[in-house]
Amino acid sequence: MQLTGSQIVVECLKEQGVDTVFGYPGGTILNIYDELYRHPEIKHILTSHEQGAAHAADGYARSTGKAGVCMATSGPGATNLVTGIATANMDSVPMIAITCNVANPLLGKDSFQEVDIAGVTMPLTKHNFIVKDITKLADTMRRAFKIAQSGRPGPVLIDITKDVTAAKTEYTKEVPAIIGRIGDTITEDAVADAIEIIKKAKKPMIFVGGGAVIANASQELAEFVEKVDAPVTDTLMGKGAFDGNNPYYTGMLGMHGTKTANLSVSECDLLIVVGSRFSDRVTGNASKFASKAKILQIDVDPAEVNKNIVVDHYIIGDIKLVLDILNKKLEKQDHSKWLEKVFARKEEMPLSYPVDRLTGPYIMEKILEITKGEAIITTEVGQHQMWAAQFYSYKKPRTFITSGGLGTMGYGLGACIGAKVGNPDVPVFNIAGDGCFRMNMNEIATATRYNIPIIQVVFNNNVLGMVRQWQTLFYGQRYSHTILNDKVDFVKLAEAMGAKAYRVTKKEEVEPVIKEAMQLGEPVVIECVIDCDDKVWPMVAPGAPINQVMTEDDV
Repeated sequence: MQLTGSQIVVECLKEQGVDTVFGYPGGTILNIYDELYRHPEIKHILTSHEQGAAHAADGYARSTGKAGVCMATSGPGATNLVTGIATANMDSVPMIAITCNVANPLLGKDSFQEVDIAGVTMPLTKHNFIVKDITKLADTMRRAFKIAQSGRPGPVLIDITKDVTAAKTEYTKEVPAIIGRIGDTITEDAVADAIEIIKKAKKPMIFVGGGAVIANASQELAEFVEKVDAPVTDTLMGKGAFDGNNPYYTGMLGMHGTKTANLSVSECDLLIVVGSRFSDRVTGNASKFASKAKILQIDVDPAEVNKNIVVDHYIIGDIKLVLDILNKKLEKQDHSKWLEKVFARKEEMPLSYPVDRLTGPYIMEKILEITKGEAIITTEVGQHQMWAAQFYSYKKPRTFITSGGLGTMGYGLGACIGAKVGNPDVPVFNIAGDGCFRMNMNEIATATRYNIPIIQVVFNNNVLGMVRQWQTLFYGQRYSHTILNDKVDFVKLAEAMGAKAYRVTKKEEVEPVIKEAMQLGEPVVIECVIDCDDKVWPMVAPGAPINQVMTEDDV
């Protein structure tokens, strides 16, 4: 049948099972929005800013495992998506960004709101397209979804000229092909060598990254840990892939990792790396990372092997498939002496925080207690992000959603909205600092417009907390432009945007406020006033090896 380009875009979204789109209309994309008007089966969430749309699509994707979709018009609309696209790219998130550009005859003429968004985003996407021919539109849409979701996922941008959205061509509906897992790269020799290395280890450690979450490999990972009989550590992106309540779990690794994890990785004789890219925030001084260990890396992306850390052995392939094969071939190992040492270290070196006042860690522990670990936690970036990682136990994947690679301040609130839309029956909290909250707090208006019952928690210390922490420890307490001690009233702001709001200043106020917020069924903002000099401990100084992990007592 003959359809316009706009109709083809909507039909292709329906083909792919898309139920929600986040976006902001404008001149060049009006034809698509006009068609969306006729299709209420696709929910459209109008965000307050295009960046919020990108972050919401990202949070939707991370929390559901499906591709998130965002839309924007040409020029500034498209460029406002860029930070969200880069965030998704760094963390391997399947996202489709649909933009429209000026008509073909106007391209390259500095026309009103013309930007080469495909050129702008080329380094920030897994792939991108500009569609200038109506006959190629449907195939391009289908290819984009396949690319975004296959192998190592990532964002794909589709830029469509406005005349293509109005033109007509023949359209035939297609059922999307099932996207298979990558297994043809898993060789028998690689598996055999890996099993031999594991059998020889006396002090193995398993290090879990975001790839295990993406691969939905939690069940296989849990079995693998039992088979290897090894303690487990993870990254920010890997949280929830392995149950944080499991006795084998030692906490997060790296700059703000636990002493147990950092010291044990530095002492182990085999480090099994499951879906991690060896970020500098994890490795510290790369030349001294896991220096006593052989390293076995399991990853779907061959580009990650020997990129940041040289490894002794690797298996390339889908993590779920690799672990399943290893579990079938590997005999149960016994490392009881090594585990005894690690578990003793875990008892001796627990995470701690000041108990005489209201703190971020206390609030996170209260949220954990009240939700019983069943909430989705999104975060902004900074001290609050680390406290959310340290003091909330994630027992399931896709329940901790944060900007790990790009470290995007302003990410969490949009992501929280996307996660709640994708998981309406799950409580969703966004944890923010006051600095981050300022960046995209206009998205509270999005939550209230659609009555999306998110709970926004703001740790207000009137400073840029993590930057101040670095200034305190490494810059002679020169607090250059990090003090936010102004007259902003977050409670009044939230109320002005239609949200219920609370201000908490004492520990005893936290529990009743959180319980009430969870029962309201509407957007809530909770401002929690904490001390400006509270710090995230433990910490590894930049450039130091991770075994030089320090606490406040050490300083």
